[in-house]
Amino acid sequence: MTENATSQATLETPRLELNGPVPDFVAQTTHGPIKLSEWKRDKWVILFSHPADFTPVCTTEFMAFAKLSEELAARNVVLLGNSIDSVHSHIAWVRNIKENFDVDIDFPIIADLDMGVAKRFGMLHAASSSTAAVRAVFFIDPERKLRAMIYYPLNVGRNFDEIVRVVDALQTADEHGVACPADWRPGEPVIVPPPSTTEAAEQRVRDESLDVTDWYFATKRV
Repeated sequence: MTENATSQATLETPRLELNGPVPDFVAQTTHGPIKLSEWKRDKWVILFSHPADFTPVCTTEFMAFAKLSEELAARNVVLLGNSIDSVHSHIAWVRNIKENFDVDIDFPIIADLDMGVAKRFGMLHAASSSTAAVRAVFFIDPERKLRAMIYYPLNVGRNFDEIVRVVDALQTADEHGVACPADWRPGEPVIVPPPSTTEAAEQRVRDESLDVTDWYFATKRV
């Protein structure tokens, strides 16, 4: 790859880092134009991409997102879809889902015809397709920082239990200053951050308010 090609690739697919700021954009959606940095400013945002309108796996996913929208709203989360289709295609697809499955798609969908959003967020993976976005999910907090991201291939639908679990884990970790262990679910013990000094480690093993296995491994319920 030439130096110019490398520079262009870097411009088109900027590096996204967890806990770093997300790229801002202005885009047309099925709910009108939005600017990410100003849209729903006090909310968490789940920005997700789908390969194309009027495709069967994407249809099942959109219905799953729609059925979760109230549950996510209770967690202060809003949904924002994206694909490289026109706003008219999106509108027709939303109406088709309502007609065929009686499911209302009540969240906006970005019309990303110029691939601007897809490129900024690294949704285009050349090894999969140069004209369709992979199934990406970006968890963005109210400060517009990227807190988690998950990618799925074109031929595998997303796990929606995991999407809700990630939201719960991130919000619990933020609220209580803890970490969440493997397969954690709300109501289960969380990890207390390990001490950083020998004195604190000695105090930790004697802390009866925690379930202490060893100085570096302690849990509690929140």
